[in-house]
Amino acid sequence: MENLNSPQNDGTKETGYAKVEKYNMETLRQIAEHYTEILKLLGENPQREGLLKTPNRIAKAIQFLTHGYHSDPEKILKSAIFKEEYQQMVLVKNIELYSLCEHHLLPFFGKAHVAYIPNGQITGLSKIARVVEAYSRRLQVQERLTTQIRNCIQKTLEPLGVAVVIEAQHMCMQMRGVQKQNSVTTTSAFTGAFLKQTTREEFIHLVGVKLN
Repeated sequence: MENLNSPQNDGTKETGYAKVEKYNMETLRQIAEHYTEILKLLGENPQREGLLKTPNRIAKAIQFLTHGYHSDPEKILKSAIFKEEYQQMVLVKNIELYSLCEHHLLPFFGKAHVAYIPNGQITGLSKIARVVEAYSRRLQVQERLTTQIRNCIQKTLEPLGVAVVIEAQHMCMQMRGVQKQNSVTTTSAFTGAFLKQTTREEFIHLVGVKLN
C-alpha cells in the first residue's frame, strides 16, 4: 500500500509549500477491505486492472469527505475572536458546501449564507466558512446542518443574533428515487435580532433568496 503520510508528489520543492494528507492507516485498511467485498457483491472483479486500487481510493475519499468529525467548530471560532464595538450585520454569503446525505451516502451540495450581529466581539471571516466546512464534512441532513451552524455561532460568539440559510441540491433526489434534477432545497435558522421581521428581511434581501 502506498505511503499516505508523505507530501503529495506534485513537483513542489522541499523548500516550498507541500500539501500533506494524513490518514489513519488501520482505518484505511479496514474500509478498503469492506469496499473490496462490496465490489464482489455488486458482481465486479476487484482484481481486474481498473479496480485494483479502487478500494484504497474509496477509503481515502470517504475519510476526506467525513473529516469534519475531527474538527471542533467552536474551537475554530475561538481561535480568532477580537473585541470590537461594531454592531451591524456581518454577512458571509455564497459559502460553497459539500456534504453526504446520511440516508443514502450520496452527495448534496450548494451554498450557505451566514450572518451575525456582533455584541462586543467578532471573529475572523474565514472562520465562518470553516465552521460550515466542519459541520458539512460529516454524514448529514440539511436541516440539522443549518441549525448546527447557527447554534455554534450563537453559543461561541454570543452575538445579538445569527442567521443561516442553506440552498442545496441532493443527489438522492436527482440520481435516484424521484429523479427531479432541478430541485433545490432551502433551509433557514435564526436567533435573536433576526427573529424580528425587519432584520430578517434585510438579511434575505442581501442574500437574494426567497423564503416562504
